[in-house]
Amino acid sequence: MKNELDKKWYSISLLHAGGCAGMCVDLTLFPLDTIKTRLQSQQGFYKAGGFRGIYAGVPSAAIGSFPNAAAFFVTYESTKSLFTGYSATNLAPITHMLAASLGEIVACLIRVPTEVVKQRTQANPSLNTYRVLLNTLQEEVLYVYTVSLTYSIPFSLVQFPLWEYLKAVWWRRQGGRLDSWQAAVCGALAGGVAAFVTTPLDVAKTWIMLAKAGTSTASGNIPEVLYEVWRSRGIPGLFAGSIPRVTFISMGGFIFLGAYEKVRRMLL
Repeated sequence: MKNELDKKWYSISLLHAGGCAGMCVDLTLFPLDTIKTRLQSQQGFYKAGGFRGIYAGVPSAAIGSFPNAAAFFVTYESTKSLFTGYSATNLAPITHMLAASLGEIVACLIRVPTEVVKQRTQANPSLNTYRVLLNTLQEEVLYVYTVSLTYSIPFSLVQFPLWEYLKAVWWRRQGGRLDSWQAAVCGALAGGVAAFVTTPLDVAKTWIMLAKAGTSTASGNIPEVLYEVWRSRGIPGLFAGSIPRVTFISMGGFIFLGAYEKVRRMLL
């Protein structure tokens, strides 16, 4: 009975820690995310709104951030706990990759509809949020979910094993102690690296999410979209928005993973 209660409390703690961390980063850094989306938009930064309506799409981000982050971390930590015996071996990075991948598969079920609504409203502030959501759920959610996984899993495959590795190195050098702010610094470094190397995938995802239904871009073929971006805009086009993206995710990694560690330690 006690073990069941402990497991239940552990899950509730992860739920709150992940959810609180997600809301902190999404709402605090929302303007940077809007700028990044508009820089990557096919219509160009200023036609997509420039610096006007910088908080367009924030309601969908606010609604989706808590359950999205909570779902990720409950899945991530639960998967890690299943492979506890491998955490001190050379297989630890593989365990973290598997846990991060499963976390993304679950979290994207919540993230995809809110992300589509958020990005389309960011790129076109005059759109009706409710109608965009309804249209997404009725016509596009399956293929956008697949596209999002194609982008999200590679990002997490870089970010979370690197975060865990940096924490472990710092922990060992301090004789078995690691403060929450130090975990946050590790999160910022891991997030920045992951953000930069996966920027082309993020550009492709943005083009697909903003594409009109029925167009070749909207079909969700990532290699074709990446080729289209490269052909029309070259290498700079593939890394469009990389500066605000790296800044956003580095700061986000600091807040998100730092807040997660802090809240988790307070609750557990």
